[in-house]
Amino acid sequence: MGPAIAVAVIAAAVSVAGWVVNYVLSSKSERERTRQAARLAHVQNQLERLYGPLAFLVYEGRKAFNDIWEKFGGEGIFVGDRELSQDQLDLWLFWVDHEFIPRNAEIERLLSANTHLIPGKRLPDSYIKFLDHHISWYMEHLRWTDSGIRYAWHSKINWPKEFEDEVLSTFEDLMEEHAALIGSVGGSKGLGTQAANG
Repeated sequence: MGPAIAVAVIAAAVSVAGWVVNYVLSSKSERERTRQAARLAHVQNQLERLYGPLAFLVYEGRKAFNDIWEKFGGEGIFVGDRELSQDQLDLWLFWVDHEFIPRNAEIERLLSANTHLIPGKRLPDSYIKFLDHHISWYMEHLRWTDSGIRYAWHSKINWPKEFEDEVLSTFEDLMEEHAALIGSVGGSKGLGTQAANG
């Protein structure tokens, strides 16, 4: 083989090797952009269908509880053997019927309809505590409204503060991840627009 042919073969081999390396790198980059676009779509779904509405309900619930707490003079509503006056009981039951139980029912509905959007492999313990709190209260209250069977006027299980903390923490983590993914995927030609309109 002459020097000219050897040079041509080497040039062709370098060209093919360069093409292969470029193809492998661009395919890997494209796969990563596709993976990030899919993750962005999932995070957007989590925020839109579950954690955005849940965070809103938790913040609203905090405000509502603080408002009723003030109406009771900043004292514990149900402490020890304290009996509520009829006016206090009427006020409390109005809030139960129009604020607390409907809000808890909406939280339960969101969780049951969107369990696939909850991170992890199982329902967190605080979510189960919330469900126990809600169902216990709802059923006792329903017996009273339907059959007049009196009860303690609140759930047997205290509101799980760790539930609202976990919901808000997950919401904030997802918002942070969403912003990072928008920056990452948004810079990819075409994929950012496709994911955002997804």
